[in-house]
Amino acid sequence: MNLHTGHHDTKNCENCQLREPGMFCDLPKNGMEAFRSSKHTSTYPAGTFLYFEREANRGIYVICSGQVKLSVSSSAGKTLILKIAKPGDLLGLSSTLTDTPYEATAEVLQTARVTYLRAEDFRALIAKYPQAYSSVIRQLNLQYESACEQLRTLALCNSTTEKLARLLLRWSSQGRQTPEGTQFNVPLTHEQIAECVGATRETVTRTLGDFKRRRLIALHGASMVIPNRRALETVSGS
Repeated sequence: MNLHTGHHDTKNCENCQLREPGMFCDLPKNGMEAFRSSKHTSTYPAGTFLYFEREANRGIYVICSGQVKLSVSSSAGKTLILKIAKPGDLLGLSSTLTDTPYEATAEVLQTARVTYLRAEDFRALIAKYPQAYSSVIRQLNLQYESACEQLRTLALCNSTTEKLARLLLRWSSQGRQTPEGTQFNVPLTHEQIAECVGATRETVTRTLGDFKRRRLIALHGASMVIPNRRALETVSGS
């Protein structure tokens, strides 16, 4: 188990190639200086755990690059993947604001550069620079929308076929258009995909095989193509 171990990165946020309007990117000069003096940025390999479900909150994590898997587990050991966090996502935000334990476990899925800010430093920063409040609200709203979509997939779909179709459609929403259809990367194994939809690995493998035979999807290594989104939407029941 790899826990909180990473290579410290001293890159300046102002030179970040991923800069975009966001919680800290919009701060005035003095605010950015305060943020830089408080933050700790490190690069973590796949398999590193940033924090665990029900662990006491320490602060927030900003994903600068890479991917981080958020999941919850039952006492029986069953795991449900809630989200694959990507660059620009803030982890631990709601628990930091309310000073409560982390709601989920955060595990690095693909080598990630992550910026950490202690809870007390984060709260002091947004109190002094209210420009960040709009981004706080935006992040919380995105997290709420993601949770609602997860509930719709798990609770309102009648079968694994519908759940998996919805999941693939959601993942492909930011894919690129090619002559063959919508292409996107699949970041998870069949077992991990099963943990997203509350099914077994065998069921997911069988369902993906059925999708392929019906030409609803095409596989190219780690990439997937959806030739006809409307056809897959019909299968998803949406």
